[in-house]
Amino acid sequence: MMELRDVHKSYRLGEHLVQALRGVDLKVQRGELLALTGPSGSGKSTILNLCGLIDRADAGDVLINGIDTHTLSEKQLTIQRRDTIGFIFQSFNLVPVMTVAENVDYPLFLNGVSAAERKQRVAAQLKAVGLDEHAQHLPDALSGGQRQRVAIARALIKRPTIVIADEPTASLDSHTADQVLDLMRERGHAEGAAFIIASHDERLTRRADRIVSLLDGRLQ
Repeated sequence: MMELRDVHKSYRLGEHLVQALRGVDLKVQRGELLALTGPSGSGKSTILNLCGLIDRADAGDVLINGIDTHTLSEKQLTIQRRDTIGFIFQSFNLVPVMTVAENVDYPLFLNGVSAAERKQRVAAQLKAVGLDEHAQHLPDALSGGQRQRVAIARALIKRPTIVIADEPTASLDSHTADQVLDLMRERGHAEGAAFIIASHDERLTRRADRIVSLLDGRLQ
């Protein structure tokens, strides 16, 4: 799965060097829902960027499915990210001119999956998140919770090893946020995908399999 070993990461902010992570060790198992908590600036987003293979560590090892990502080229990182990682965003990031089904289908289309298999997998995924009756609707016709369900279906459609979620309930009301968190936990366990979720939402900690708290770039 995903493992960070003694990972360090710094960023240049003007004339200052900001140490975002200071020797982080973290291992995430298949099917686990991991909650990353901590104040702003604690290092949560940096961990997401490293686990999502968007950024590289300055020192230490980042492994995905046993592969040391430090040895991979940018092209190889892109392939790993495309094939094994799903992303869920606070603002949904759906394509407004595409239907629900087309949004969910898009990652499979990019991966060259046949039209027949795509149709079958999209239908099954939309049914799993309770949106099969909304397949031909545009995102603007959906509620915030429904749009986040589409985003979850899109993240899971390519059967990823890991799903990265950054504040996925921040734009949702309390009741809808509860439903979305329950759905992510349910689908992660059902499909064997590890969810790594950064959030200030205390409801997440009640549903997580494990909670990791950060402060000043270190695990607490």
